Amino acid sequence: MHLSLQSTPLHEIAADWLVVGVWEKDTLSESVAQLDAKLGSLIARLREQGDIVGKAKELTPIYQPTGIAAKRLLVVGLGPRDKADFAGVLGAFAVMAKSLSAKACPRLAIALPQGSSLSDEAVVQASVHGLFQGTSTAGLRKSKTERTPPDAITLLASSASGSLHTSLRRAEIEGRAANLTRELVNMPPCDMYPESFAERASTIANQVGLTVRVLDESQLLAERMNALLAVACGSDRPPRLVTLEHRLGGAKPTLALVGKGVTFDSGGLSLKSTEHMIDMKCDMAGAATVLGAMQAIAELKLPVNVIGIMALVENMPSGKAMKLGDVLKTRNGKTIEVLNTDAEGRLILADALAYAVDLKAANIVDLATLTGACLVALGSDVAGLMTNNAGWGAKVLAAGEAVGERAWQLPMFPQYREMIKSDVADMRNTGGSRYAGAISAAKLLEEFVADVPWVHLDIAGPAWAERENATRESGGTGSFVRTLVELARTY
Repeated sequence: MHLSLQSTPLHEIAADWLVVGVWEKDTLSESVAQLDAKLGSLIARLREQGDIVGKAKELTPIYQPTGIAAKRLLVVGLGPRDKADFAGVLGAFAVMAKSLSAKACPRLAIALPQGSSLSDEAVVQASVHGLFQGTSTAGLRKSKTERTPPDAITLLASSASGSLHTSLRRAEIEGRAANLTRELVNMPPCDMYPESFAERASTIANQVGLTVRVLDESQLLAERMNALLAVACGSDRPPRLVTLEHRLGGAKPTLALVGKGVTFDSGGLSLKSTEHMIDMKCDMAGAATVLGAMQAIAELKLPVNVIGIMALVENMPSGKAMKLGDVLKTRNGKTIEVLNTDAEGRLILADALAYAVDLKAANIVDLATLTGACLVALGSDVAGLMTNNAGWGAKVLAAGEAVGERAWQLPMFPQYREMIKSDVADMRNTGGSRYAGAISAAKLLEEFVADVPWVHLDIAGPAWAERENATRESGGTGSFVRTLVELARTY
């Protein structure tokens, strides 16, 4: 998609579709009112008749309108003006994009919403992210594509200022990064495995100017990453650990982004049922999110120092597989008793987090589709956030809030440490019961970050959509790429 920004009057723009937004039961914005005058007050009459209400995500197509240059007009409901936020604008434009991309639409023009409390720059970003979300597809291997993104999209603003052009560029870069994450998560496990992920990461690094290092089995052994190697030993696919470095911050501190990359999770010897295994190609969403964010950070040339660490394994059952009762010695010397081989994500993250500490990270965020318990607690749209530092946790929450991605902080009281107490090792890899499963996993991870301010984001819910809805297809969502880029931008 080629995106551009103009201040052309709405009635003069030539397009296959012209899209305008209206607020629920509210007056038309100035630009839409001027357009409606050219339409002979058609929009106003449809509102009076109740055909256009303006409810969030409401779509009203108008074919062959007279008095304007566009061939067709689509009126999008934006919901109540006084409740407008980033996520709401994004959702409205995702619905629009999903609807229009079902058929070819070479030229699309969009009037940016006016009159809300959102800044014009935030409106540009939310609208563009909605476009990328609505036109993305999970059907990567279908013989016939079901989505046709427009060739050219023109965003129409009252004034095409320099700051809006900057916001457009940022949104386009972030949108492509989120689409990269969606693509990686949606790829079948026969094509997406540790080696192929590492190859893709290396290619991207070379394209955008990141320094890349890929550790193979012998190097992982030399780096004492025994927990990661233990998870991988049941598979014929060898593990990898990818490190990407962005160093434009001079002497400033370093932010580390750490992602869980289980490219397929069978559960190992603690084998999952078919019902719970069928979507487990998505268990590398944390690593895919880190890769997407690192691509965007590099393309934006943010003046910060950021390291992206992706721990990549397959978790499979075999005669070589990790067994229940095994005790693993991790990179930082602490030992973990394995009581469930399906609690493998925390094992590979233990070594990866210790590696981030040894690389002198000043702050750490890890992302993982770690526990079903977090999904039960918070649902499919909200990530769980756990931290050892309240101030750092607040900064990560604020970054997500600024770009319309939601997380909720869960407690990390000291008594939760008792849940992972082991009789034979420093800790065990399960909480011992069905209760507080997301927190007990985080308490294990906390053992590997020393005193570095750290946030753990359990993205088991928002990273993967089980069902299609009006704003997106099922599959990988690309969630939290925007949050990580915003966090790096303000770091």
